[in-house]
Amino acid sequence: MNTCPHLDADVEPITLRTGFFWIPGEHLSTPHGTVPRGPLYVKWLAPAEVTRPYPLILVHGGGGQGTDWLGTPDGRQGWAYDLVRAGYAVYVVDRPGHGRSPHHPDVLGPVSPPLPLEFANFLFAPPDGAETQTQWPWERGLEGAEFQQLTSGMGFFMADFAEGQRLDGERLAALLDRTGPAVLVTHSAGSPSGWLAANRRPDLVKGIVAVEPMGPPYGEFPGLGEMTYGLTYAELATEPPLDSPEQLKADPSGHRVPGLTGTPIAVVTASASASAPQSPPLVDFLRDVGADAELLALEDAGIVGNGHGLILEANSAETVKPVIAWLDRLEASR
Repeated sequence: MNTCPHLDADVEPITLRTGFFWIPGEHLSTPHGTVPRGPLYVKWLAPAEVTRPYPLILVHGGGGQGTDWLGTPDGRQGWAYDLVRAGYAVYVVDRPGHGRSPHHPDVLGPVSPPLPLEFANFLFAPPDGAETQTQWPWERGLEGAEFQQLTSGMGFFMADFAEGQRLDGERLAALLDRTGPAVLVTHSAGSPSGWLAANRRPDLVKGIVAVEPMGPPYGEFPGLGEMTYGLTYAELATEPPLDSPEQLKADPSGHRVPGLTGTPIAVVTASASASAPQSPPLVDFLRDVGADAELLALEDAGIVGNGHGLILEANSAETVKPVIAWLDRLEASR
């Protein structure tokens, strides 16, 4: 008898190696003494025998943390374990200021207001989407047990959104220096971190899977204004260099973005997500700057009923399969 309500009973057993480390931040002098600024927590998981040539770096979205990849609100194992079963070494991060990457305003600067439950409900399980979002099987509204599991781990952003993204990109680039060539897998508002890390380490990013990424290009977000560089608020380096970010907006095809140019990119969308329509123009923009980008719509694989949180919904073990198939094709092409 399974006496633990959060122990998967129907998953393939796996011999797992695991551990953790931090990517340290710079030292910062404060009135309290010297402190590290913006460290990045990294949890790694690997099968007994790694059979894939490149590890995967999983980057959470918005106000979430690395646990978004490790488990689901109803206690099942998350994508990280599915990918380990597929033979990958996996690195799961907590972006600076999130989860186990601690934040203090004296060190990272002011924070945004706390993420309200109403917004999380709108994003992950909108009441008016119940008929189409059939893979959110739990109680809708703020009181559902699974919704509370999801949102209890949510935090806040740095008030300086561009600096937060820049910091993410720098720390992920330093992680790539340790892992060597890797594939980035990002979700939602974690996608700018992936674009920026690739921009900083173009030779170390072998591909990017952007799940329901932040968009569309130059989208405007409340309190933040327009995404300055199309994909990010933080500065992207381009070839030729920009005199101003407006040059990239006026002529994206006239510029190349190191780390994205020539890089295979899969943009994953879900059939019942309100965010899905922003992804086709994002793919077009990525192609304009030279990326080998494609739209990976779950419905094309016969997977329907998912929303923005497709990595943690009832059929998460199915939503990962088209991604693994894409990674297989990526591996075969190298």
